[in-house]
Amino acid sequence: MSMPTGSPSTGAATAPVAGNAVAIKNFAFAPTTLKVKVGTKVTWTNQDTDAHTVTSSGQGGPLRSAALATHATYSYTFTKPGTYAYLCTVHPFMTATVEVTS
Repeated sequence: MSMPTGSPSTGAATAPVAGNAVAIKNFAFAPTTLKVKVGTKVTWTNQDTDAHTVTSSGQGGPLRSAALATHATYSYTFTKPGTYAYLCTVHPFMTATVEVTS
């Protein structure tokens, strides 16, 4: 009698980080790429002692938070598919992306 080899597939691929939360800590957005479905409300939480913003890169993007103090949050509900690049205007080296699919 032989035993089956391998593990059963769950059908879920190990995709880049999915969810609806982004941590701002150590002068970085974590995860740097978040994948969500249309209609998802994403919340950013500042865990640093310095203020940070969540601001769309380029012009006309939807993300425009005020400066977030420690433990402050900013939320945005994504209503259209696309790739949304953003940064912290206080620390422009802090960049990340939200990828929205339908």
